Amino acid sequence: MKVTGVIEPLLPLCRRLLPDRLAGLSLALLKSTALEAAILAGHLLLYPTGLTPERRSPALPVPRDGTAVLPVRAAPPVVLLHGFIDNRSVFVLLRRALAQHGGQRVESLNYSPLTCDIRTAAGLLGRHIEEICQRTGSRRVDIVGHSLGGLIARYYVQRLGGDYRVRTLVTLGTPHSGTRVVPLADAHPIVRQMRPGSEVIEELALPAPGCRTRFVGFWSDLDSMMEPVETARIDHPDLMATNVQVTGVGHLALPVHPAVATGIRQALDETHPQERVTGGLTVA
Repeated sequence: MKVTGVIEPLLPLCRRLLPDRLAGLSLALLKSTALEAAILAGHLLLYPTGLTPERRSPALPVPRDGTAVLPVRAAPPVVLLHGFIDNRSVFVLLRRALAQHGGQRVESLNYSPLTCDIRTAAGLLGRHIEEICQRTGSRRVDIVGHSLGGLIARYYVQRLGGDYRVRTLVTLGTPHSGTRVVPLADAHPIVRQMRPGSEVIEELALPAPGCRTRFVGFWSDLDSMMEPVETARIDHPDLMATNVQVTGVGHLALPVHPAVATGIRQALDETHPQERVTGGLTVA
């Protein structure tokens, strides 16, 4: 996946001033930085719209004879979970892409900006997932988590028994092994939990035999929030994990870039290893 068509007028100048290989890296970084700035500006405009919880989709209709009506598509609902100091407005474009693709029910969750513990946030996520399953009639859900949101969802799946409810967890720029970026941010307790060697990161490295959730980790070579960038990979011997490298895309662009959205749709469309097809329906 590659971003093109950004700040093209500067390219000839950069090629003259820099060696070819260094110029290539610098141009990619320049493009990514410009795209990040544009996305940040747009997101700041949308941010107020995501401060309040979204209106929940109604429960499945129940006919008079009491039998439940099957959803149009057998795939489970998709739950979107934002990153640190953010809200559900970051998923405006991704939500539209997922909903239009196959008619899946898509819901965005907000967690409090005052959240100071990943474990507590994971427990609250579990309650939301139970409510969604009860309301929609689905036994399982898919989750897409950006940055910290992916770490919260992974803790729920791996440490709180959430693998019973989560079919597929897609993470976007999530510090699975911890990130060393912005040392001054350590004043915030949840940032300290995202550091390499923290208790939370060490817990996620513990054995997880029999975990039923399939993981897909998107990581970018130009993600300035991940240090090192490979920390956004999911490397655990007990997890069914696939890592997807993205090129030319920064941290903020991961949940909004159309190429990444296509990759997410493909990941959610793949048949889970524990599913079987019966009579045209996917059964877990």
